[in-house]
Amino acid sequence: MNKVVSKDGTEIAYETTGTGPVVILTGAGIVGRSDYAPLANALAARHTVYVYDRRGRGDSGNTLPYDQEREVEDIAAIVEVARGADTGEPVCLLGISSGGALVLEAAAAGVPVDRVVVYEVPYCATEDTASRWQNYVEGLWVALAEGREGDALELFMRFSGANDALVASARNSPNWAGLASVAHLLAYEAASTGDGVPPVARLATISQPTLVLTGSVPANARLGMGEMPPDFYLRASEAIVDAVPGANGLVLEGQAHEPDPVRLRSVMTDFFSGISWQL
Repeated sequence: MNKVVSKDGTEIAYETTGTGPVVILTGAGIVGRSDYAPLANALAARHTVYVYDRRGRGDSGNTLPYDQEREVEDIAAIVEVARGADTGEPVCLLGISSGGALVLEAAAAGVPVDRVVVYEVPYCATEDTASRWQNYVEGLWVALAEGREGDALELFMRFSGANDALVASARNSPNWAGLASVAHLLAYEAASTGDGVPPVARLATISQPTLVLTGSVPANARLGMGEMPPDFYLRASEAIVDAVPGANGLVLEGQAHEPDPVRLRSVMTDFFSGISWQL
């Protein structure tokens, strides 16, 4: 494990593996870099992979107050390390879920990378989902402010489409207390996507070749998401492709919110070689 100091003094923990074109992996959720080990290892067969703990997770620091801009600065710090290695290889940002929103913000902010790939950024691309998001965020902040971490976690599950039975099962799970103990990270997750809707004006400033990926499995057919619109992720992907100049989109058959590492590696390799697609 290595650490780099971000602009605000926060230490960001990262690991590097593999050789070849550089891929900087930004994950999602309340988990750390270890949860992305299978994906990082698969990518490392053809790429130099940097995988890091987002601030507040794993071995990284957690300087307060949180702001989306600080996470963009964290990405910039990792990019500087990768560029400093002076391998001559191109550098690509790969963002999964909310990590994809941060990657897009980094590209829009001018972080010096050559390519951008995002997978299922959870933007709310319809009025109905945007309204649901706003209600969720307002309830989340109240629950966290009042110390009701379990309720905050339930609110996230409800927004994601979980029904009463799944929520009850989760609350009775032996893992519930552990998850609730890091529920404050849900506030970071919420802020990482801004106001929840595609930031069209900022996306329009991205100049790097950009690939927008989504899985073909409808959102409401996925575990814990039965109440979500089936095209939730597809609509978000289409909005990004429409906003980013020259962006390409690709639907990965049979994939849900956690893409198959080998399949994603193949797509990344093709993207580095110049192959393009359209949603």
